[in-house]
Amino acid sequence: MKTELNPDISKALAALAGKTIANVFLVACGGSLSIMHPGKYFLDRHADKLNSDVYNGDEFVCRNPRRLGSESVVILCSQTGTTKETVRAAKHARERGATTIGMTLDAKSPLAEAVDHVVAYQAPYTTGIAIDAAESNYGVLYMILAGLLRQVENKDVVASLLKSLSHLQPAIDKAHIQYTAMFDTFAERFQDRNVIYTTASGVNYGACYSFSICVLMEMLWINSQAIHADEFFHGPFEVVDKNASFISFIGLDETRRLEERTRDFLFKYGDKKNILVLDAANLQLDGIDDAFKGYLVPLIFFDALWKFAYKLAARRETVMLDGRRYMKKISNY
Repeated sequence: MKTELNPDISKALAALAGKTIANVFLVACGGSLSIMHPGKYFLDRHADKLNSDVYNGDEFVCRNPRRLGSESVVILCSQTGTTKETVRAAKHARERGATTIGMTLDAKSPLAEAVDHVVAYQAPYTTGIAIDAAESNYGVLYMILAGLLRQVENKDVVASLLKSLSHLQPAIDKAHIQYTAMFDTFAERFQDRNVIYTTASGVNYGACYSFSICVLMEMLWINSQAIHADEFFHGPFEVVDKNASFISFIGLDETRRLEERTRDFLFKYGDKKNILVLDAANLQLDGIDDAFKGYLVPLIFFDALWKFAYKLAARRETVMLDGRRYMKKISNY
């Protein structure tokens, strides 16, 4: 079981010792941006003094927040470390005097060179190499934020987080088994669908967003939209009929009732056969502290849904990753 923060996280935090830290900016693009939303949720729920915001890489540069400066910590993430918008954001933040922490797989990447401190993580989705989910981008970001919270506000949830992370991988493994039959069924039902929407709120919204834009759209060429569970009732619910296809995330954080409300509407006015529901209340989360169950659920959902994506790709005769037309194929855009 993990009992200490990763060495590179500890090193980055040690460099901040004695500094006044007033705000945290979470900056990335695409799938890396999606993990930043639960990070902000975590700070919103735990921090009394630290302000936090989430930004897309280039919008961060263009918007140029007035609070950005020497009392800021900017945490950036790019899996390859080559995302040009995120690299620009890192350079911009340093020019404004902020301390920058870059999360990436490649310690020699452009992002790594542009930041003050590099923090490594692991990712199985594009490498195919099995990992301990505690070392995933979500897990590492939570460790950074928990360490920062302990250091700046003297609020210590690190031990609870590390204990919970040590039980995360078994929970994911159990979820894969639990969802196998349901995913087989829905892969068959969804194989010819042109549009699949996703819905979620709170901590789950990032995973909902990532699955929509990075998997359904990017890798499967299926039109999609990540709909916030509360915003659903302010326009999007008009697309619901008996043929509409949805993936509904139901988590364990304080916004669960928002997600349940959306699910209930879909069941009432849509067709349950077209509504794939992932409900965290049915997961086996042994060993994970109650305080962190909600925060770790989206990791379980997304890891499981990655398996669903491959099942769907096989039925659509789509080649995941290699079948993309533009991503990693062209550079002049």
